[in-house]
Amino acid sequence: METKNLGFDSKLIHAGDFENEMGSAVTPIYQTSTFAFRNAKHGADLFAGREKGFIYTRIGNPTIEALENKLAELENGCGGIALASGMAAVTTVYMAFLGKGEHIVCTSAVYGPSRAVLETHFAKFGVESTFVDSSNLKEIEEAIKPNTKVLYLETPANPTIAITDIKKASEIAHKHGIIVVVDNTFSSPYLQKPLDLGADVSLHSLTKFINGHADIVGGALIAKDPEVYQKLRKTMIYMGGNMDPHQAYMVIRGVKTLSLRVDRAQENAMKVAEFLEKHPKIETVTYPGLKSFPQYELAKQQMKGPGAMISFELKGGYDAGVTLMNNVHLALLAVSLGGVETLIQHPASMTHAGVPKEARLAANITEGLVRFAVGIENVEDIIADLDQALAKI
Repeated sequence: METKNLGFDSKLIHAGDFENEMGSAVTPIYQTSTFAFRNAKHGADLFAGREKGFIYTRIGNPTIEALENKLAELENGCGGIALASGMAAVTTVYMAFLGKGEHIVCTSAVYGPSRAVLETHFAKFGVESTFVDSSNLKEIEEAIKPNTKVLYLETPANPTIAITDIKKASEIAHKHGIIVVVDNTFSSPYLQKPLDLGADVSLHSLTKFINGHADIVGGALIAKDPEVYQKLRKTMIYMGGNMDPHQAYMVIRGVKTLSLRVDRAQENAMKVAEFLEKHPKIETVTYPGLKSFPQYELAKQQMKGPGAMISFELKGGYDAGVTLMNNVHLALLAVSLGGVETLIQHPASMTHAGVPKEARLAANITEGLVRFAVGIENVEDIIADLDQALAKI
């Protein structure tokens, strides 16, 4: 069935589907490492690219391809690549576009490992990194060098929720011939489409909103241009970061309810943010749905909705953060997001503990900052849990 002209929710259900020999209503799991050829010519034609088909699951697999095609349609890209984890996707981007003596400009408040792998492993191979507050376009412009090859944006940023203007940032980068990659994990394709705004690659941790059930780890890359797509795919194949067919099946199942889950979660998040904004033990609340959010208008322009991620600053700093973590009951103390359950974490002692304190503070990741991923429980229960835990500070 042709799905390109269907609405978003219909694409969630039907995009990427293919006819299978048994008439299965859902995409079958092709749990195999290798595929048999009809004869020597068939094998030769597949390897030469003269015929489409499957050779070996690291190179391609029907179940994985179904997910890749679905994601490409959801993001309006030319092709998708499903990977074993979000960090496999991040590393594939770095490997594909960065070499010795080259430079990347990156959002400073980025997922901790995305930054750490640049500052440790890629630095060993002569790759330079500059981390900036990408919500300030002037900082992006000033950080660009003659050897800059990639502008890597995370918007909303993790965990500060700062938003970068993708369209304007992409215009700046493209003037210098720089590839623009956007980590779109916090929004998902339902709320934000970076490729439509000028980016070259949209990246996801599929673990989060797209799968939505905290039961798999996965990553994805969606490219706008076929040349960029081929470069990323070849890198993934050679590096061996492919997804497993069963993982792909789970994500295909999970993504079908993406819009329903995100709608409910962000409805809850709005009420939670309003509660937190009035609480005497909270210094500040950062949530794109609040009119107090510094980039409220940009968020409305760039995103379909404010999402389900909130960050807030506790009065009392690091110790207050630890106390809150130790006293929540309904919210799970866990370092992920985008599932049906509410999660809470303290970046200074958890996800960003490996980032030097000076660098954390420069990225506005303060000692009392809390990241709150709102789930789809009854919002009254989420608020009551926060209220009783805040009372212990």
